[in-house]
Amino acid sequence: MVPGEKCAAPSGFWLRREAALTGPGGRAIPAAMLTAFALAVSRITDPRLLPIWLKSLAVTLLVFAVLGGGSWWGLSVLLSRYPETAELGQLVAAVLVLIAGWLLWRIIALAVLQVFADEVVQAIEARDYPEMAAQARKLGLREEAGRALAGAGRALLFNLLALPVALVLAVTGIGAPLVFLAVNAALLGRELQDMVWLRHCLSPGSPPPLTGIERLALGGVTALLLTVPVVNFVAPFLGAACAVHLIHRKGLPPA
Repeated sequence: MVPGEKCAAPSGFWLRREAALTGPGGRAIPAAMLTAFALAVSRITDPRLLPIWLKSLAVTLLVFAVLGGGSWWGLSVLLSRYPETAELGQLVAAVLVLIAGWLLWRIIALAVLQVFADEVVQAIEARDYPEMAAQARKLGLREEAGRALAGAGRALLFNLLALPVALVLAVTGIGAPLVFLAVNAALLGRELQDMVWLRHCLSPGSPPPLTGIERLALGGVTALLLTVPVVNFVAPFLGAACAVHLIHRKGLPPA
């Protein structure tokens, strides 16, 4: 919340969330996730959402291509200076760029999506949760860009910290992917939650709308989708849409 900004009266969203956190019952996480994910998939071709997804995908691919091409060129020039690697310089550079690209795709894609997060969340709320849309505050480009850079920095830092552990577990065949999956599930869960949460006014000390387990489940599903070829192009967008439905439907009776 912006310092000095006054909070609006609690919306139905917050009343339902508080009831879900403090009252008995509530849907199980798997059922809530399936409902939210099904809604996200069914809305992907919505005329209000499709242009935003295509725009964010185009920017992601452009950033990825520029960074990848620049890294390949730089490594090729660097390796060509050494006679023993001159002949294989371009091949080695290409392999290194592909490996780095696989690791960095989720970071770049999520960072770009965060720039367009306000558009994504606003479009979904306007269609499915008009009460929440009416009480949400619009994030400025500066705030969105700052969040995108901060999120990308956290993701890069924690993935680099996890790299030694992953290398040690690489001999197991499955240990390294599980390490990266766990790290990125935790990171993505937080970032996706905040895309929605920060648009709504919170009183000081209010707990986040999702529990730690719910954030981990949300981030885990998104992280898994990011490992699937072709699906990884739409995975960040689906994760953001899923977060909107998961948060705003919390405390509602099953559909």
